[in-house]
Amino acid sequence: MRFTSLALLFSAVTLGVAQAIGADTTDDPEKENTYFNGKRVPPLLELTDDTFEKEVQASKFLVVKYFNPFCPHCQLFAPTYQTMYEFYYTSTAPDPDSPGSTIPFEKAYDIRFSTLDCLAYGDLCTKHDIVAYPRTILYKDGERVDYVGGAKSMKAVSDMIESALEKEMPGTRPKNLVLPEPEATSLPDASEKSESTSKKSTDDEEEEEEDEKTVSKTTTEKTDVEKTKPAKPSVTPNKEGKSVPLTAESFQSLVTMTQEPWFIKFYAPWCHHCQAMAPNWQQMAKEMRGRLNVGEVNCDVESRLCKEVRLKGYPTILFFKGGERVEYDGLRGYGDLLHYAEKALDICEGIKDVDATSLAELEKKEEVIFVYFYDHATATEDFEALDRLPLSLIGRAKLVKTNDPQLYERFKITTWPRLIVTREGRPTYYTPLTPREMRDTHMVLSWMKSVWLPIVPELTASNAREIMDGKMVVLGILHRDDKDAFTGALHEMKEAANDWMDKQIQAFQLERQNLRDAKQLRLEEAEDRGDQRGVRAAKNIRINMDWSDRKEVAFAWVDGTFWQRWIRTTYGIDIKDGDRVIINDEDNRRYWDQTISGYNIVPSRVSILETLSKVTTNPPIIKPKLTISSFEKVFFDIKMNFVEHPYLTLGCIAGVAFGVVSWYRGRQRRSRSPFKLDESLPIKELKEGFLGNTANGKND
Repeated sequence: MRFTSLALLFSAVTLGVAQAIGADTTDDPEKENTYFNGKRVPPLLELTDDTFEKEVQASKFLVVKYFNPFCPHCQLFAPTYQTMYEFYYTSTAPDPDSPGSTIPFEKAYDIRFSTLDCLAYGDLCTKHDIVAYPRTILYKDGERVDYVGGAKSMKAVSDMIESALEKEMPGTRPKNLVLPEPEATSLPDASEKSESTSKKSTDDEEEEEEDEKTVSKTTTEKTDVEKTKPAKPSVTPNKEGKSVPLTAESFQSLVTMTQEPWFIKFYAPWCHHCQAMAPNWQQMAKEMRGRLNVGEVNCDVESRLCKEVRLKGYPTILFFKGGERVEYDGLRGYGDLLHYAEKALDICEGIKDVDATSLAELEKKEEVIFVYFYDHATATEDFEALDRLPLSLIGRAKLVKTNDPQLYERFKITTWPRLIVTREGRPTYYTPLTPREMRDTHMVLSWMKSVWLPIVPELTASNAREIMDGKMVVLGILHRDDKDAFTGALHEMKEAANDWMDKQIQAFQLERQNLRDAKQLRLEEAEDRGDQRGVRAAKNIRINMDWSDRKEVAFAWVDGTFWQRWIRTTYGIDIKDGDRVIINDEDNRRYWDQTISGYNIVPSRVSILETLSKVTTNPPIIKPKLTISSFEKVFFDIKMNFVEHPYLTLGCIAGVAFGVVSWYRGRQRRSRSPFKLDESLPIKELKEGFLGNTANGKND
């Protein structure tokens, strides 16, 4: 009897230890045990609708991988998660009751690992707000603590777990955790590496020791550098320097299910634009040999694939990286495609960490730099949101991150995380600060698009609409050939742009202060009268600083030699007369090219600012010129009025139409009168009436 009791107790302890790490103890022939570091590892715990609530409360920590078996990213992440589970299952931790000794990891931290199939239990995944696969969530005492989205590296998931365990039991986790590679069956043997490195012998023992120290230091520094760089692809991209034809099957295996970048053209053989672009595309692919994968999809053959990609026309050029994509909307020349491909490679290297020195060097090369400030408390969700931004910035701007205190002080950063853009050393801040707003990718990208142009960008065919539409643009017509004059003129335009921006900021701050003063006066007046209702009304006044109704002023320059025909036909300016400046209002098809004194506007800070203040008033003090004829302007004004005031315009049109119809019907009624007097009747009969004299209604 006593032996039976001990056997039952031993079985219960064994079961508890197995379940503590998330082991599935059922003997399923389809589930095989694995081995790591020579130790047996049971299968992962599989959660269901019925067992989830019970299992999440059964231990202090529970790691759950939500996945779909048909998801390519889930398939890619599966060996990473399995190996990480095996690593933790076979690990040990310091024994708090016995210093110097260790105990099993699962016993020390009461943590388990599990999976949940969202294809089989979709309602449960929906209940847990799982909108993308895979997603790894850490639960503590049944409550969600943190998560890692996507097919991230083992280190990203491990960092989440290590952070939670360190908070739970401070000082018990190693600072530098050595993790295995996915699908590995043991930890890398670091001792063998160090021994092989130190086998370089010399004749003198002292020199040998010195060499060993040098090798050890070099290896450590190399390891630190490699940690900051992303892993290089295992296969050399684009070995032959050609655009690879892709099918639906090869597209999934080479593009969708890998982390390697691809630049892909979707085309149709009969498309004339595709035929014209083909030589430039092949030349770009040749230039990207060994650097970037370049491919193409024939949509006449692979129609289903092109339909899934949701193309809007041919050719469509997309850049893919790790399941994400961005559309190339630039020009299709060889230089344009090559420039974009090189910028894409730079983005794919990851978001670099910078300090004050490296940022200063970067500012000399890049006109627009987005800087993300973070500190030790920045959450995993913030970095995940940050990682979704770089693809949209290809060819536009550079994105870096920093936790350098010198940069905190330079840009007056007091809250983290924070995002700014620096253009010509001038910072512009992303004003929302709440975690939700900082992690809202669409909101952040909308702000980035509004500030990703340089202070004075060059006007080209690809960015003309972005620069000109909806703005009043100070456009410098410059000659790039004369380098000295060009540099001086561009410097003057940048000075004018900076001065104008400073002036707008001051005007904004003054208006805001005036509104605040007015609110304070109302509040004080109500308090003096003892009017509590007035006090509440004054406190509820919201200061509205919406300047959306005011037209934005932008600055740009255009190469006068290259665009001389367009400049002459649109603005009537001959570039032979030298550098000029015009202020263009594209929305109203008008422009100004002269100052208040009647002189031409030139690339001078004084000339530009003096004229700009006169034309931004409503109505403008200086009379504008038109970029279209007076006859065209009439129809253009009608069109613009209809666009800006559709209901009022429809009402006017309906009123005019009703008036015309009423006039026409009245005229028709008068011309078809049923009673007409016969001019042959004598006057007597007219006087007596048609029926004779019937004054009393009777005839005798």
